[in-house]
Amino acid sequence: MDLNVLWFILIAVLFTGFFFLEGFDYGVGILVPFLGKNDGERRAIINSIGPFWDGNEVWMLTAGGALFAAFPHWYATLFSGFYLALFLILVALILRGVAFEFRSKDERPAWRNFWDWMLCLGSLLPALLWGVAMANLIRGVPIDGRMQYAGTFFDLLSPYTLLGGLAFLLVFLLQGALFLTLKTGEDLPERARQAGLRAGSAAAVVFLLLVIQSYSQTDISSRPLAAPALWGALVTLVLAWWLLRSRRYGGAFFLNGLTIILGTAALFSGLFPRVMVSSLNPEWSLTIYRASSSPYTLKVMTIVALTLVPVVLIYQAWTYWVFRQRVKARDMRY
Repeated sequence: MDLNVLWFILIAVLFTGFFFLEGFDYGVGILVPFLGKNDGERRAIINSIGPFWDGNEVWMLTAGGALFAAFPHWYATLFSGFYLALFLILVALILRGVAFEFRSKDERPAWRNFWDWMLCLGSLLPALLWGVAMANLIRGVPIDGRMQYAGTFFDLLSPYTLLGGLAFLLVFLLQGALFLTLKTGEDLPERARQAGLRAGSAAAVVFLLLVIQSYSQTDISSRPLAAPALWGALVTLVLAWWLLRSRRYGGAFFLNGLTIILGTAALFSGLFPRVMVSSLNPEWSLTIYRASSSPYTLKVMTIVALTLVPVVLIYQAWTYWVFRQRVKARDMRY
């Protein structure tokens, strides 16, 4: 395995970790104004992800940094083509972070209600747009022979890519509801279960449509690992919904997390060895060799990554272990 392949796999792993961790994080944020009937319940919902949300976003920053250093042409084409979508994600994430910090600084109900809805919007928009962006990657976008994006923002919006965005949103919403069944008490777990059942039912239908459409809109069926992974993701999604219905929350959370992992694996294995597909000419697609940095840069990056990544993983695992208990009133911070 050469370093180009290794770094493609590492970036795929980073995005998988980001979607897995941030999935429940986004889902919980969206559910805040809908499940919390009073300020105490909303605070409990927000505090269930309080110790984790900013740490989860480190995965996105790391993935973006690795993308920039290992495959600068991929980074440049992606960020110039998806500029407006990524800008909206950034604004939503800023709004979300501010909502976490500002919400409890004032006791007026209108103030807290406003930030609860900003938290909801700041979670919903990235969940939807990440799905749209990923669907565009696998479907292909107009890239010319100079590795430059030759379309507009509206070229990114099609029935297939919007279906991808909706699938991401619903799967994340289900994951958030499952997380709340495990982390909150009193009436909230049952309310989260009902929300999860509705989101899971819709997610299964939308995901099935996405899988079927992927056969006509992309070349994923010709990739040996991508198609089985995509169908596997659909199976684990349905099983997660069934376990939630049976009130086996831990297993449901694990299986829906597997849906996110398999879905992301299907995307990256469907791309390989390409990193961006050109809809204008297959020869103009960016590959792990056309878009990469120099061999020396990849070698230095590999040494640094192998040294520091285990430390980061151990620290994050320790964080989840420390805050593994259900949310209690005395632990409220947000």
